[in-house]
Amino acid sequence: MIDERAIDEALRQVEQLRAEALQAISAAENTSRLEEARIRFTGKKSVLTAVMQIMPRLRSNDERKTLGAAVNAAKVEIETALEDRRLQLGRRELEARLEAERVDVTLPGTPVQRGYQHPTLQTMRELIDIFRQMGYAVVEGPEVEWDLYNFQLLNFPPDHPARDLQDTFYVTDDMLLRTQTSPAQIRVMREQRPPIRVIVPGLVYRDEAEDATHLSEFFQIEGLAVDTNITLADLKGTLTEVVQRFFGRERGVRFRPHYFPFTEPSAEIDISCFACGGAGCRSCGGEGWLELGGAGMVHPIVLENGGVDPEVYSGFAFGLGPDRFTMMRGNITDLRLLRHGDVRFLEQFN
Repeated sequence: MIDERAIDEALRQVEQLRAEALQAISAAENTSRLEEARIRFTGKKSVLTAVMQIMPRLRSNDERKTLGAAVNAAKVEIETALEDRRLQLGRRELEARLEAERVDVTLPGTPVQRGYQHPTLQTMRELIDIFRQMGYAVVEGPEVEWDLYNFQLLNFPPDHPARDLQDTFYVTDDMLLRTQTSPAQIRVMREQRPPIRVIVPGLVYRDEAEDATHLSEFFQIEGLAVDTNITLADLKGTLTEVVQRFFGRERGVRFRPHYFPFTEPSAEIDISCFACGGAGCRSCGGEGWLELGGAGMVHPIVLENGGVDPEVYSGFAFGLGPDRFTMMRGNITDLRLLRHGDVRFLEQFN
């Protein structure tokens, strides 16, 4: 048993704690301080809960009921005050946050840097569009090719000296990275009967030293047309039209005799120099002409290897270099610039 004055002291202590709690709640300037007050006065180890520890020591049930009712009433009042203050501070903090994070939607947005289409890709797409308008379909061939398709069926026997000009990267003795998109000629002729008019864009590979005018990896657009009564005049007219559509009607085009194992007769395609207009300068080596690619009439052996009767059909083929086209039209002095990926260089062609 405890002294009868203990209940009176306990009740005074509850009242004092209630007043302190209400004062602390009212003085809390933010939700963090309010949470501290909640833990102190209503938590499991709060000072108000500590008062209840004398409950078993009271003399009668009436005293216990009196103390319990006082503590519960104080808790309810404190918790109500806590909730009211929490709502008040929550609104205040939300308003402050909204004010601090306010965005003026009328201000210009943060600029987003746009990328640039690679100039060679621009050239590829433009040339493909020109050929499509002339009735050519676009097909693709594998970049990893069989020696059979890349060389042998195109009239390059294993011991042919022309292979030295197209040294490449071998995967196995019979498989390699294609040196040209020409292997697609055989694949197309074996899958499709004449008339045939296709172009084959894609990457090709050569094992050679890179310099201002040569790359070990570059783009090529192969063209093939097979039908009855196709002549060299058709080839010349087609390529002259393509070149002048791309570079302008003022450009001169010439066909210079050359040798390719898969065409006969064969020719190199030249365009008049941009810098001197054909008079001769450093850019064209004093010749007045710049090389664009190779072409010729499809060799009868290649037609036969493709399953086409050379007694009935004839055709022409050509290989154009989009990188070289880009270099000439953009007045680029070094092909290697097209592979560096320097945005300062690329944005000039946007």
